Amino acid sequence: MNRVLIFRVLASTLFLCSCFVAGVTAQNNPFAPQPAPPLPAGMKGSDATDPRAKLKPGMFDAGEASMGLKLLTTVGKPNPFQISNDPSDPKVDKGASIIAGDTSKIPPAMKLVLAGLAFANSDLAFQGNRLFQGNFYGMSIYDISDPTKAYPLTTIVCPGGQGDVSVYKNLMFMSVEMPNGRVDCSAEGFPIQTAPGLPAASKDRFRGVRIFDISDIKNPKQVGAVQTCRGSHTHTLVLDPKDKNNVYIYVSGTSFVRQDEELAGCSGGTPDKNPNTALFRIDVIKVPVNAPQTAKIVSSPRIFMDSRTNEIAGLTNGGTHGALDKQTPTDQCHDITVYSAIGLAAGACEGNGILLDIKDPANPKRVDAVNDPNYSYWHSASFSNDGKKVVFTDEWGGGLGARCRENDPNVWGADSIFHIENNKLKFASYYKMPAAQGDTENCVAHNGSLIPVPGRDIEVQAWYQGGISVMDFTDPNHVYEIAYFDRGPIDPKMLVLGGSWSAYWYNGHVYSSEIARGLDILELTPTKFLTQNEINAAKSVKVAELNVQNQQKFVWPKNKAVGLAYIDQIERSGTLSADEITKLRNAIEVKNSDRKQVANLVSMLETKAAQARNSKDAAKFDAIAQIISEPVH
Repeated sequence: MNRVLIFRVLASTLFLCSCFVAGVTAQNNPFAPQPAPPLPAGMKGSDATDPRAKLKPGMFDAGEASMGLKLLTTVGKPNPFQISNDPSDPKVDKGASIIAGDTSKIPPAMKLVLAGLAFANSDLAFQGNRLFQGNFYGMSIYDISDPTKAYPLTTIVCPGGQGDVSVYKNLMFMSVEMPNGRVDCSAEGFPIQTAPGLPAASKDRFRGVRIFDISDIKNPKQVGAVQTCRGSHTHTLVLDPKDKNNVYIYVSGTSFVRQDEELAGCSGGTPDKNPNTALFRIDVIKVPVNAPQTAKIVSSPRIFMDSRTNEIAGLTNGGTHGALDKQTPTDQCHDITVYSAIGLAAGACEGNGILLDIKDPANPKRVDAVNDPNYSYWHSASFSNDGKKVVFTDEWGGGLGARCRENDPNVWGADSIFHIENNKLKFASYYKMPAAQGDTENCVAHNGSLIPVPGRDIEVQAWYQGGISVMDFTDPNHVYEIAYFDRGPIDPKMLVLGGSWSAYWYNGHVYSSEIARGLDILELTPTKFLTQNEINAAKSVKVAELNVQNQQKFVWPKNKAVGLAYIDQIERSGTLSADEITKLRNAIEVKNSDRKQVANLVSMLETKAAQARNSKDAAKFDAIAQIISEPVH
């Protein structure tokens, strides 16, 4: 198989993003190292002196570097998704054939790379003491009752990529986008077609969102399957606070449009030639909780439409990487994060970041959109807890590109932080994981979540083989890294897909979906940037379920840990004297035994809060006053 055909097969079946493989890298090996071009004038690159920059390569024996994050354990992939390093292993050939069809002319080393793609881990969801991990070949459920001894409970083999998962009560949802998925979730799947054109139409093919009943956690049963025209690259679980009987699924499809013969009503093309095109929209599925088998698409909002002209293709990317002549219309969303508590969603949509009004979950409406010439592909989003900021990511290079090299600009493949003011997005700054990575390390901004440290906006984020980076964006104009964990490249000679797909905080730990290795479980450790009291306060926030793209509002208990965290932050800011800080800590530690002293401290805090009314410290003074006033905390 020649290089062009491999690229075409990857781009038409795997879809880590619309530009999954970027650039020609070698005559017969699209995964060979590609050095970064010279740094564009006026731009800064990554730090080659960082401890993470030159770690020893390896799969399970790679060098490691960390600060503020401690790796507790790595749980290897369940057997159905494991492959050996031996190209002659039949499972390697099977995996390669899933991606490329006929493997007879593929070099052995490249077979290993393709097999790794076929069995790649993807996104995470959580419920109780269970972790759900997607995979391009199915999904796994882990018991995380003891995070240091996590183990797999069950694995479902069900090809179709991308395998992103979410959970709600007794239901689990899975995205399916590749054309090898079958309606019945059969392990055989459809063979990959390598001839030009769309795969032959079949009513047995499945591309969309699967629904499983997980009442028996060790034996999930598929109970519903909703087909969509472009499949489901990702999906977002949406809850309506006014409706407990139904949930909604926003489907982001980034693949080709299937033919009408396979799914009635599907057709592609540009709006000027086909006003019913399945491009330029998302799909909304309504799922009756007690009858998931009746789930169906209830709307397909044209969220890219120009409201003035009703033109369906109403948004463009504004050019990429400074090339304004590369403007193209936006016709898809990669990921949508909903925040029902504030009635908004942030859509990372190909060439644009958008804000949606979701007060009517079945009919989301765009209220604002931005573009950025430094962005290549808007990938995902996270709101601040107060809903006044949003972090967007750019997946430049698509996930299989080395984009954190010394000469890669630190505003390309990065995060961008925006203020949200009156439902309008206002740019603040960029953030990129600062350490330079090698030519064989796929690295770019990817999935992350908030860490519930009170009084601060902190996000843990995956960067593929760039590892995990924890950033503070409390001041969106001055974002900085406060913790990290990284390994050396999997292979020093070939770019192998690996690293952290998602890094999420869940009830006290960081869980990282490690694409090639399995599941990493880490914990925060105190540094000059983050105290143990702040970590303890974050751990005091517990949720029953976590689907990161369905963002929940954190509410902190009025307890000792939270009070001490606020005191640490005020001490760091220097707004109280050392004596005042000591008295506040003593008041919390001794549980208010001296009520007169407590009254004096509360009075002092109220005065300080009044003086700091327009600063972030005001709320902290008020919170500490409430905590030390409680007889028990």
